[in-house]
Amino acid sequence: MLKRLLVGISTCLCCTFRLPRRYFLTMRRFLTRMVNRLWLCEPVAVAMSSEKPVRAQGRRRMVVGLGNPGMEGTRHSVGMAVVGALAVRLGLGERWRRDRQLNGEVLVAEPQRLVLLRPCVLMNVNGIAVAKAANKYGVRPEDILLVHDELDKPLGKVAIKHGGSARGHNGVRSCMDCLWTDVMPRLRVGIGRPTGKTSVERHVLGCFGAEETKVLDLVLVQSVNVLMAQLGEQKEEGRRSSSPSPEDEHAKVASVDHLPTRT
Repeated sequence: MLKRLLVGISTCLCCTFRLPRRYFLTMRRFLTRMVNRLWLCEPVAVAMSSEKPVRAQGRRRMVVGLGNPGMEGTRHSVGMAVVGALAVRLGLGERWRRDRQLNGEVLVAEPQRLVLLRPCVLMNVNGIAVAKAANKYGVRPEDILLVHDELDKPLGKVAIKHGGSARGHNGVRSCMDCLWTDVMPRLRVGIGRPTGKTSVERHVLGCFGAEETKVLDLVLVQSVNVLMAQLGEQKEEGRRSSSPSPEDEHAKVASVDHLPTRT
C-alpha cells in the first residue's frame, strides 16, 4: 500500500507538470526517504564509529534478512530465508518472536552476542526496523550485516560487499537512509535477471521455480557458511583490537562463486 501511495503521488505530480520519467524516479526515491525518516519520528541514537569505541568483545552484532513480510518464498525475500537458515544452524530456529515496537521478528543469541532480525515492514522501508533494532540492542552500523537479493548475480552465486552504495536495492537504500551511513557490510545473494519479456518487478516478487529451488537449497547452505565465517572474522578482529582499524575497506568486495549456476 505504501509503494502504491508513493507511486500515485509521484505520478500525479509528474502528470500535472508533465515531467520526464527520470524526475518521476527521483521524486519517488525522495518520498520514500522522507517516509523512512518521518516514520522514525526522531533520529535513532545509533552508536557511530566516530564515538569512543566500546570494548570489542562486548559489542553486539546483528544480521538482517531484508524482504517483504508474508512473501518469504519470493526471490526478493531470499535474505529472510538465509537468516532463517542461520537461526536453524545455530539451533535457535524456534526462538523467533514478534516485536511490534521494532516492526520485526527478532532472535537474540546471548552467548554469541548476536541479534537476528527479519523486518515486518515492506522492503522499501526495511531500514525503519533495522534502525529501531540497532538502537534497542546498541549495535553499531558497521556491526550490522545485511542479507539481500542481488539481480546482477545469477542464482548460485553469493558475495560479501563491505559498505558502499545501495546499487539500486531499495531495502539497502532504506537502511542507509535510516542509519545515516553506508558502512554496513552486505551478503548479496544472486537471483539473476529476468528473461524474455518478464519485468524486473514481477521477477523479484515471484517465487523460485522447481529447478531453481534445487539450487536454492545449496545457496542457503553456502550463504550460512559465509555468514558464519564473516561473523567469526569480526569476532577475531575484536579480540586483536578493541578500537576500529584505521584502514578503509569501504569498497572491498569478496566473492564466493563456486556454486552451480542456473542453466
